[in-house]
Amino acid sequence: MTEWIQDYAQSLREKTEDLKRERRLAEDLLHQMLPKTVAKQLRQNRHVKAESYEKVTIFFSDIVGFTTISASCTPLQVVEMLNNLYMCFDTRIDSYDVYKVETIGDAYMVVSGLPERNGDKHADEIAKMSLDLVAAVRQVPIPHMPNKRLQLRAGIHTGPCVAGIVGYKMPRYCLFGDTVNTASRMESTSLPQKIHASSATYLALMKDNAYELQLRGEIEVKGKGKMNTYWLIGHKNYSVQNDSLVCHWNPNISRKKKAPVGSNVSIENVENCGSSFGTLGSMVGALQGEQEKEERLPEQHHDKSSLLPGAVSHS
Repeated sequence: MTEWIQDYAQSLREKTEDLKRERRLAEDLLHQMLPKTVAKQLRQNRHVKAESYEKVTIFFSDIVGFTTISASCTPLQVVEMLNNLYMCFDTRIDSYDVYKVETIGDAYMVVSGLPERNGDKHADEIAKMSLDLVAAVRQVPIPHMPNKRLQLRAGIHTGPCVAGIVGYKMPRYCLFGDTVNTASRMESTSLPQKIHASSATYLALMKDNAYELQLRGEIEVKGKGKMNTYWLIGHKNYSVQNDSLVCHWNPNISRKKKAPVGSNVSIENVENCGSSFGTLGSMVGALQGEQEKEERLPEQHHDKSSLLPGAVSHS
C-alpha cells in the first residue's frame, strides 16, 4: 500500500508539471497575440476598456512592388517569402520598446508608447527600429528571384490614439484615431528604402538632436491636405545602435545573442556581408542617392515653429 501511494504521488506530480507546462505554452501563445495586461483581463472574464494615450509613435511599412512579385510566383512562395520577412522583423523588434500590432498582407504595423507608456521615448524607439528594419529587409530573399532583394517603404507619425479590444471571436487589439491614418499616409507616400516622417515625429526626434533628418518639403497627403514631411536618414551617434551586423540573416537559425555596445566589429566582416549595409550606422547615405544628397538643404536646424504641419518650407 505504501509503494502504491508513493507511485500515485509521483504520477500526480508529473501530471501537475505537465499541466503547468501546457498552461505556460497557452499563456505564451496568448501573449504573442495580445498584450499581457489585456490577456490577463480576458482570462479573468473581465471587460477590457478602451484606453487613451496622449502620445505614441506608429510605424507602417510595406513591400515595394509586392503585387508584381506575388503575380509571378506561387501562393506557397508568397507565404514563404512573407514568413521569412516577418520572422526577420519579429526577432529584431525585440531589441526595442515597441509593440507589434498586426500584419495585413505585406503591411507591418508597430507602435511604441502603448500598451505600456514610456514617456517621451516612443519616437526614439520607433526611429531606431525603423532604421534597423529598412536595413534588415535587404537580407530576405525572394524565393523565385534569388538575385533580387526586397525593398521596404516605411512611414512614421507621432500623436494621440485610442487602443482597445475589438470583437468576440478572435478578438483583436486595435488602434484608433487620426494618428493611425496619418502614419499610414506617411507610408503610402514614402519611397523605396526610405523612412518618411511627419513634422510631429520630426519635432519629437529633434528634442535630443540625435538623428539626421532631411526636409522633404510640402506634399499633398490624401485626407490631410498639404504637409511638411521629412526623411529619416540615420542616427548621429552610431555607438548607441544596439545591434551588431545586418547581414547573412538565416530564418532557420535562431537569433544569436547581440554583441554588446562598444564591442569591436572588424571591417573585414562588414565588407564580407551579403547585404549592402553593415552596421545600422553605415546605412546612412545608402538610403539616399547621390542626386538626393545634392538636394539636401544646407541647414537642417530651422525654427521648429515653422516646421509644423501646414507650414511652408523656405528652401
